[in-house]
Amino acid sequence: MFIGLAHLGCGLLIVTGLGLGAALWALVLYGVRMLAITAIVHRLIAHRSYQAPRLVIWIGALVATSAGQMGPSWWVAHHRQHHRHVDTAADPHTPLQPQAGWRGLWRSQLGWLLTDDFHPARLPADIEADPVLRLMDRAQIVPPLALAWLSWQLGGLPWLAAFCLSTTLLFHGVASVNSLAHLAGEQPFATSDASRNNRLVAWLTLGEGWHNLHHAFQASARQGFTLRHGQVVLLPDPTYRFIRLLAAAGLARNLRIPSLRALQARARVVSADTLEHQG
Repeated sequence: MFIGLAHLGCGLLIVTGLGLGAALWALVLYGVRMLAITAIVHRLIAHRSYQAPRLVIWIGALVATSAGQMGPSWWVAHHRQHHRHVDTAADPHTPLQPQAGWRGLWRSQLGWLLTDDFHPARLPADIEADPVLRLMDRAQIVPPLALAWLSWQLGGLPWLAAFCLSTTLLFHGVASVNSLAHLAGEQPFATSDASRNNRLVAWLTLGEGWHNLHHAFQASARQGFTLRHGQVVLLPDPTYRFIRLLAAAGLARNLRIPSLRALQARARVVSADTLEHQG
């Protein structure tokens, strides 16, 4: 319901327009909340790709919850279900099941929220064991409403419209990882699914679009890797740069990064028939 209201709230821009101040506010809200989702909720909480103090986890999860994409237990439960059942009928996000094409894309991007798949099969025990994260999950509507109120107080209707725009774009940016990045892009690493490295999605999500790498090495704190002619090539990954900043400040440690040998060992072998078909 909240995401739907954010979409409708973008209609305020017809009345208010988007001035410089409101545009900058929308950009800041997009970037900060995207980093909270990618660096904290996804790579830290969901995949334990590095370690951080509890306060970093709580603050990051609170900022991520203000995006209106439910709380940490709900978010992590769905993401782990995606990895357990990737690109099968039990995957709530796949664009390939039960139908492909435009219907699959619609279901993966937004439609699944309107089905029974909205409710995760089970909540993650490790998140539920943290009383702060559990409270945050149950009161998940409070942070986005508080941010909407703050936007109104700071800049009136134009800034509230900017909040709605930022929230809507943020939602579709995150959703594109499980939709577009399973339909278009390169597959340099061998996986049992359709995950792909998608440059556009990576740009929208501060590095999360290198999704084929993520499915090959789920616990990697850095997702910006690919293979070209058998050699490992680094790709832009702003989320990883943010994690490195946390580490430099003593707020992150034990970053998990696959070795060059491990990356090369997971190279996807393309058959001669496939190459001939592509040619």
